[in-house]
Amino acid sequence: MSVRRTIAVITALLGLILVTAGPASAATGSWQAYGNTNPITSSPHKWVCASSKAIATDVLARVCVIRTASGGSAQGAVIVRNNRSSAFSTTARVDLWTAEHGQFDWWYCTSSGVGANSWSVCFGRSQAVPSSNLANSTGYARELPLGFTGLV
Repeated sequence: MSVRRTIAVITALLGLILVTAGPASAATGSWQAYGNTNPITSSPHKWVCASSKAIATDVLARVCVIRTASGGSAQGAVIVRNNRSSAFSTTARVDLWTAEHGQFDWWYCTSSGVGANSWSVCFGRSQAVPSSNLANSTGYARELPLGFTGLV
């Protein structure tokens, strides 16, 4: 088999793997509405977030990693801030990574309405991650990449 053909076969296989690993293969995340309360400043836990990105006119999203106050658990989250005067529907995806284990898992939140002038958060499941094992997250909203968080 020629090198070109080998590369074409490998590329096709990688593409198939990426297509089959879509949202249906993710664990189910959960949406939590916060109204007009900022989820970060109202939490006792440590949040480390990437910068906010516009996902639509007057709608911002950012990915965060959260370390519990006790330090023994971590989880990923995507925060959506809707500054519109009407509800806005979006999907979200969040991954949790650790320095020791790589990608822990990823979670997908199906389309949900974010209330007018309010915050909603798509949470992944909390994982037992000792504070000595630094964690971070990456996320998407409306299939738009939100970047990577810092480590916590």
